Amino acid sequence: MLQKRWHWSEAVGLGLTVVALSIIAFMQQDALRQLQAQTGEQFTDAEYERQNAQTITQMRLLANLPSFGFDNLVADWAFLQFLQFFGDSAARQVTGYDDAPAFFEVIIAKDPRFAPTYPYLSTAITVYAGQPQTSVALMDRGLAAMDPAYQPTAYLAWVFRAMDELLFLGKGQAAAESYDRAAAWAEMNPDPQVRAAAEYYRSLAQTLRRDPDSRMAQINAWIWALVNAVSDRSRQTAIENIERLGGKVSRLPDGTWQIRHPEDLR
Repeated sequence: MLQKRWHWSEAVGLGLTVVALSIIAFMQQDALRQLQAQTGEQFTDAEYERQNAQTITQMRLLANLPSFGFDNLVADWAFLQFLQFFGDSAARQVTGYDDAPAFFEVIIAKDPRFAPTYPYLSTAITVYAGQPQTSVALMDRGLAAMDPAYQPTAYLAWVFRAMDELLFLGKGQAAAESYDRAAAWAEMNPDPQVRAAAEYYRSLAQTLRRDPDSRMAQINAWIWALVNAVSDRSRQTAIENIERLGGKVSRLPDGTWQIRHPEDLR
């Protein structure tokens, strides 16, 4: 029977990782005990601020701590913590969403190929925290490590990058390049429906090259955002912007969306 021999450095690395994660788990358990002790009581703003500061400190520790082969575990942990942060609407009414990038700093540092998290990255940082430049910068770092042959949904990162550039930064030409990359990566996807979407992304790129401020391209991007929204707030943001640009949005009984383009763009 073959046995793996642990080198001293590996043992120390594993020990440090276990200790660090244990410290974080203890901090989480301490917070949970405090929450349980106060069940039924109204949290003060100061308590929400303290809890938020503690969580963000944990994320900054994780982002800079060597993982010694446990990168995926650390990234998974950070994403679970983000979901808890994002879903705590009562706390966010007090502290806001400005700290959302801290969770994705960990994910990008430890597992930039964690493609399913990118829609949440863009939504949380751009729509909720109002930091589209930070969102694009983080996606740039992640995209540099991705390979569409191994991360089939990686094309979505290019789509969300294009949306941030077009809809929030006003960079139509940059968005055109991102849509072209999204199309190229979508064409490599094993799903025929995804491959078929490549033509749509490429048409948006062509429209933006002709007219970087194209209202039609903006409406179509917001429609895509609406259909793929991950929260009520991002859906509402998409609806408001479609209607601001002259479109009409309604919800059909089967749950699908009906969007009418402006008369002057038909």
